[in-house]
Amino acid sequence: MTLLSIDWFLIIEKLILIAIIIFASLGIALYTTFAERKVAAILQDRPGPNRAGPGGLFQPFADGLKLIMKEEIIPNTSNKFLFVLGPALAMTAALMTCAVVPWGDKIVAFGRTVVLQIADINIGILYVFGVVSLGVYGIMIGGWASNNKFSLLAALRGASQAISYELAMGISLIALLMITGTLQLGEIVKQQMQPGHFWNIVYQPLGFLLFLICAFAECNRTPFDLPEAENELNMGYHQEYSSMKLGFYLFAEYVNMFISSVIMATLFFGGYDIPFFDEAAHANWGNWLALAGIGCLMVKVVLFIFFFMWVRWTIPRFRYDQLMNLGWKSMIPLALLNMLITGAVVLWLNK
Repeated sequence: MTLLSIDWFLIIEKLILIAIIIFASLGIALYTTFAERKVAAILQDRPGPNRAGPGGLFQPFADGLKLIMKEEIIPNTSNKFLFVLGPALAMTAALMTCAVVPWGDKIVAFGRTVVLQIADINIGILYVFGVVSLGVYGIMIGGWASNNKFSLLAALRGASQAISYELAMGISLIALLMITGTLQLGEIVKQQMQPGHFWNIVYQPLGFLLFLICAFAECNRTPFDLPEAENELNMGYHQEYSSMKLGFYLFAEYVNMFISSVIMATLFFGGYDIPFFDEAAHANWGNWLALAGIGCLMVKVVLFIFFFMWVRWTIPRFRYDQLMNLGWKSMIPLALLNMLITGAVVLWLNK
């Protein structure tokens, strides 16, 4: 391959798309913190943040500025390299999952057809699982490098929790893959958009429920926020962190929540498919149809994020033994049962 044979326009398109998706993910994560405080305020019958800007809209920027202005503290007894690597790895792993998500249909810009997906690789779901599992190393490294017993205990909790629920999550997806026959996220969305084909939530309700519960555990959200149990372990695995290192850990959680919502919408709710609307019959709408699909995907994502927040301020935190019992004694057996039933139905239909 020579320099002349490289499609530089394609590379520029992908770089622009990567920049847009990363900044959009960070912006959504920033304002998700504000939305969570407002949702909590509504559920608790109080106003919430309302001083910084009209209606408190500038509160996320005030919080971010506060974190940036705080003093950078690195404990003398910590492993300084790993102490810095932990939050960086957590944030990097959270953002890398965006790469295989189909954000919308194709658009035409400057005479070129642009696919709104960074990489439609044929092992898209495996890629997501591989990258998500790296996020656990960010927690483990941060907890261990702090040289704090509470941080280490919280990190061990996080690792044990991730192992327990990733198994159930993976097995629940095997049943979905039996139906779709592909690992490509773009192809899974297109299958759900075909005439006469329903969203995968219709074919896999139990699989979706298992995936949803495991997503709460993967994102360390209540009632599975044992690695951040403030009343038990002070502040959890990021107790010794301050300034933007702490901010990276906090923002990584919200980015993970956003990406988990996108993945669930893509796998089970048609992704950018507009319900009760025939996209093929309105293909002449061009870019407007693609933008409508992106908007529809974002509506689904917002509903999932609201559900994450609603659960946080409604259900109390599990005890650690309850958490592990649920993962190993309930979630994994249910996921195996769902996989076996799905396999039997697929074999029966293919006879």
